[in-house]
Amino acid sequence: MSERAGKIGIVGAGSVGATIAYACMVRGVGKHISLYDVAKSKVEAEVLDLNHGLMFVPMAKVDGSDDLNVLEHSDVIVVTAGAKQKPGQTRIDLAATNAAICRTLIPELLRVAPHATLLMVTNPVDVLTYVALKLSGLESRRVLGSGTVLDSSRFRFLIAQRCAVAVQNVHAYIAGEHGDSEIPLWSSASIGNVPVQGWQMPGHGVLGMKEEREIFESVRTSAERIIQGKGATNYAIGLAVAAILEAILWNEGRVLPVSSLLTEYRGISDVCLSVPSIVGRHGVEGLLAVPMNAAEEAGLRASADAIQNVVRALGF
Repeated sequence: MSERAGKIGIVGAGSVGATIAYACMVRGVGKHISLYDVAKSKVEAEVLDLNHGLMFVPMAKVDGSDDLNVLEHSDVIVVTAGAKQKPGQTRIDLAATNAAICRTLIPELLRVAPHATLLMVTNPVDVLTYVALKLSGLESRRVLGSGTVLDSSRFRFLIAQRCAVAVQNVHAYIAGEHGDSEIPLWSSASIGNVPVQGWQMPGHGVLGMKEEREIFESVRTSAERIIQGKGATNYAIGLAVAAILEAILWNEGRVLPVSSLLTEYRGISDVCLSVPSIVGRHGVEGLLAVPMNAAEEAGLRASADAIQNVVRALGF
């Protein structure tokens, strides 16, 4: 890590980008946080508001601009900018729009911060992680996406709620695409080393297939319900991205289901999707060979195919 270790660059000062900056401030992640947005008044207002709270959090420098050079020397750059999916718009249409933005943006980011790790958050995140990897020419470990980190947090919360335990004691992952083809890894899910599928305590019997389906369906529809109610999801993704940034900047070796390039992972190659991964100073430092049953492995392959179809349609 360079002597400038701890500088976080955030592209996009919308609800997600600004909340990531806020979460990093509160958690003390990064000594320098810089926001970039083409909307000058928006980014300046967000930076001013954040700076007014500095006395209540670990000390940091927060700045921002509509000039991309504000991201110079960033150790990690988080990309949140892009179009949002409109009613009736297909994922391929959305991917095409945001891939076009990446074609211009990625080379410029590397111009101002050639040694940065790229963390993609813009959707469809798995497709855009692959696009960013190809456009950047960086080694694969230095380009990752937020993937199913948030989905897995939702999954753990719902399991904890059903089983009446603390969410911190639940270990369970959503893998594959951050989207419709994602899969729950029930066979390896556990609570305090006890398999979730065998969990039984007084007043809380074993989860049946019906309950498992309900939990997973709630995971898949969570974002839609939040967006319908308040227009966007921002708090949980802000905290999720802050956790990924902690793992990178503090070289934690934390296990997180981020999206990254797979090469011969259960026979899957040349696609970015999420599996439990070791995240540290250099980005994705290893993939875990998580046990999967036949149905889960088939689901992961189907998810990989769905992502690859979109990537190929974009010409990558």
